[in-house]
Amino acid sequence: MSEAHGTGHIIQSLVANVVIAAGKGVAAALTGSGALLAETLHSTADCGNQLLLLMGVKRAQRPPDEEHPLGFGRALYFWSFMVALLLFSGGGVFSVYEGLHKIRHPEPVESIGLGLTILGVSLLVEGWATFANVKDLNARRGRTPFARFLRTTKDSDLVVIFGENSAAVLGLVLAMGALALAKATGDGRWDGVGSLLIGLVLVGVAIFLAVEVKSLLIGERADPEIEEAIHAIFADDPRVSSVRRVITMQQGPSEVMVALKIACPPDLSVADLSDLINTFEERLRARCPAVRWCFVEPDLDLSDDVT
Repeated sequence: MSEAHGTGHIIQSLVANVVIAAGKGVAAALTGSGALLAETLHSTADCGNQLLLLMGVKRAQRPPDEEHPLGFGRALYFWSFMVALLLFSGGGVFSVYEGLHKIRHPEPVESIGLGLTILGVSLLVEGWATFANVKDLNARRGRTPFARFLRTTKDSDLVVIFGENSAAVLGLVLAMGALALAKATGDGRWDGVGSLLIGLVLVGVAIFLAVEVKSLLIGERADPEIEEAIHAIFADDPRVSSVRRVITMQQGPSEVMVALKIACPPDLSVADLSDLINTFEERLRARCPAVRWCFVEPDLDLSDDVT
């Protein structure tokens, strides 16, 4: 289940991208490479995206108020979705356009050796940031397969950072290949092909991120382990005949709302019912710290009606 976490992974990627964007920008200006320009825009967009994520994390930590009784946890999902949109439009679409333009109107690429050197250094820095991100993901996923964890985790900021870093590494490899081919063949169209492929990678990653975050933004069920814990707690309590309905809602990376209906004997006193519910809430929060709000509706055990 999701746990509260800080912003170290975001700041780490932000610092790396500031350095990389500056280096790529210098190389793009000196070489006139469209692929390097695409990579410069990509890294610059990533810097802006990480600033948005930092703002999202900060706003998600605000306490509940009268207008937002369940808190602001989903603010992070909103800003993560905005990052996906900016990655699509600010990086992907422009890179595709630049690539098509360079293919139709090829230009000679100069100082290719310098460009390859800067791209190589950028690849090392970006690879380090990606490796650190993967370590963080591995620490959180436990025994869950990596690909499945990316699809099911509620930590949208981790997924966004991983998507950005992975796209950056692949983009750098494509840019290096494009420059190498342009130098080997003397054909500037390869530079345009590199920019086009980088743009397609960014568009693909942006679509993946948008789809994953959209589900959380609308309202997604919390981890199934919480429902399992609820049934396990009540299984040992003779005062509860059955758990008739359980609804869980992810309100943020580490905030969950739970609502459920339980069937109890008609002779159960109000005092016993209050003790039952209070004890359940304590045990549930002890097992699942992410549960912040818990609403229990008792019902008489007179029929099998679950409405």
